[in-house]
Amino acid sequence: MDSFGVWFFGLFPLFASFHGLVFGLEAYQSAQLSINASRGVGRQIPETLFGQFFEEINHAGAGGLWAELVSNRGFEAGGPNTPSNIDPWTIIGDYSIINVSTDRSSCFSRNIIALQMDVLCDAGGPKICPPGGVGVYNPGYWGMNIEQGKTYKVVFYARSLQPISLTVSLTSSDGTQILASANIESIALPSWTKWELLLNSTGTDHSGRLQLTTTRKGVIWLDQVSAMPTDTYKGHGFRKDLFGMLADLKPRFLRFPGGCFVEGEWLRNAFRWKETIGPWEERPGHFGDVWMYWTDDGLGYFEFLQLAEDLGAAPIWVFNNGISHNDQVDTSSIVPFVQDVLDSIEFARGPPDSNWGSVRAAMGHPEPFPLHHIAIGNEDCWKKNYRGNYLKFYYAIKDVYPDISLITNCDGSSRTLDHPADMYDFHIYTSASNMFSMAHQFDKTSRVGPKAFVSEYAVTGKDAGTGSLLAGLAEGAFLIGLEKNSDVVEMASYAPLFVNANDRRWNPDAIVFNSWQHFGTPSYWVQQFFSESSGATILPVTTLSNPSLPLIASAITRQSTTDNAYYLRVKIVNFGSDTVNLKMSLIGLGANAVNPSGSTCTTLTSTNLMDENSFATPNKVVPRPCVFTNADINMNVVISPYSFTSYDVSLSPTIEPAYKSDI
Repeated sequence: MDSFGVWFFGLFPLFASFHGLVFGLEAYQSAQLSINASRGVGRQIPETLFGQFFEEINHAGAGGLWAELVSNRGFEAGGPNTPSNIDPWTIIGDYSIINVSTDRSSCFSRNIIALQMDVLCDAGGPKICPPGGVGVYNPGYWGMNIEQGKTYKVVFYARSLQPISLTVSLTSSDGTQILASANIESIALPSWTKWELLLNSTGTDHSGRLQLTTTRKGVIWLDQVSAMPTDTYKGHGFRKDLFGMLADLKPRFLRFPGGCFVEGEWLRNAFRWKETIGPWEERPGHFGDVWMYWTDDGLGYFEFLQLAEDLGAAPIWVFNNGISHNDQVDTSSIVPFVQDVLDSIEFARGPPDSNWGSVRAAMGHPEPFPLHHIAIGNEDCWKKNYRGNYLKFYYAIKDVYPDISLITNCDGSSRTLDHPADMYDFHIYTSASNMFSMAHQFDKTSRVGPKAFVSEYAVTGKDAGTGSLLAGLAEGAFLIGLEKNSDVVEMASYAPLFVNANDRRWNPDAIVFNSWQHFGTPSYWVQQFFSESSGATILPVTTLSNPSLPLIASAITRQSTTDNAYYLRVKIVNFGSDTVNLKMSLIGLGANAVNPSGSTCTTLTSTNLMDENSFATPNKVVPRPCVFTNADINMNVVISPYSFTSYDVSLSPTIEPAYKSDI
């Protein structure tokens, strides 16, 4: 029995037999749970234990959290050569009255492609333009969410050798209904001119589009066309509903921007932070060849730092260490990459008068960002040049920034690392049964040396579907194990975080969305049970039961952020088909220590292990209140089969001061 309790689980049937299981007649088992709540016996959980990992995958950012509505706004997705692929831009009109092409005439040197519209019709004469005009439209990312009463900021650059007459509209998906519109009448624009419009929508279409049309003959060049809702979070460009889902998890850190997105299939397509900062019009964008789509990099290095700040989370910057999936830089040639990373740290942390700190200040953030954690690469430990490159980065960064915690890709959970590190990265994607058993992964890990950063975990494959109850329960057990081993586990985050339902590159994911809807998978809701754990005090727990019962439990004490009262939270995963009559005892608390009226119970379960949420039934598998009327230092509760249950035991004000010094 270890100092934090004993976990029991037994052999149980293969999970293939669970997939169609509907809970019916149940067997009842008995168990006891003892929680030592005595003052001074607990241990503080790291303040940063539970956070989030954001990767540009599944159109999580471009077409997701980043609220830009226009896809391929600079016409650069086809690369710097012409003719260029302008998808998803589409012509309005036929080729007898309009020709559309690309050229290299843009005023932006880092994204030189511009769109040329050669309009052959006119308001009069032999070729009369149709009433709605001719031009181009952009449907965004599987439709633009245009809502009645909301305002959208449209920005674009235009050039024309003739007087210009241009209509900018937000329309229905087929273009027949005008939801918002503005007309531009101007003299000739021989030089590129920036236009900014505010369009107020008079209708709603969740699959709308942006149109730029004209009924005047001539040639018009367009570039860097943007449309953003004006009600993004704090005006920082983040889609409010998706930001809210993320914020509700109360993440203590944010790891970004990947993942494989950082590496690239080839180094030429790796994430380059310097190309993602500065004015959005000047960002060249790049093709993410791992997940196979173009991003304009509106959500860049600066925006990730801003996102972490808005969430109140510690930023964790994952950089490319000169290695991709298919090519790598030899250690003898890695110095430019090392300098690039030092520049990135100065951008985040440097004073506003420093070389790169001044660039950050010019973007509207003179105060440094609190960057104190950096991961040297992603999943590269086994590659030829990783250790050599790693050491170059490690010593160069430590020399200038000794306070920064550096994270290696090499797993140190079962063997001693052969190189210096402050933390080691640990990733696990596996079946539900194995994930449940991995609650014990860190039980026997050495208590000295670098701590673990479990930066990617999830149940995948047939057990997960696109987000099943089964997956969530197994992950809940795993997180309880991490919580109980938080003396050697510093941080943990699920992956992937977001998926646009129109571009599922990976299953499952925590938050599913389209242009206007969203819901959390059971894995998302499981994480909410741990939103109060970081910085809390974990208590020793002993479970006494039939060893075949797959139960796992933990207990923490925490102070509520809403009423400042103290609570003892007990989390229990029942990973079996039996209902459990559980006797819970709180040791070390005297009589009248519990406030029954303020105690609550929440459970996550469903009628079928493979139940999932969807746009049609977003709340099919979500935490729900359960009966808890007998809160006391000794109590009997009933744990449902295949469930995650949390008991928040309210502690009486008379004993709160005893905990205040421990928490």
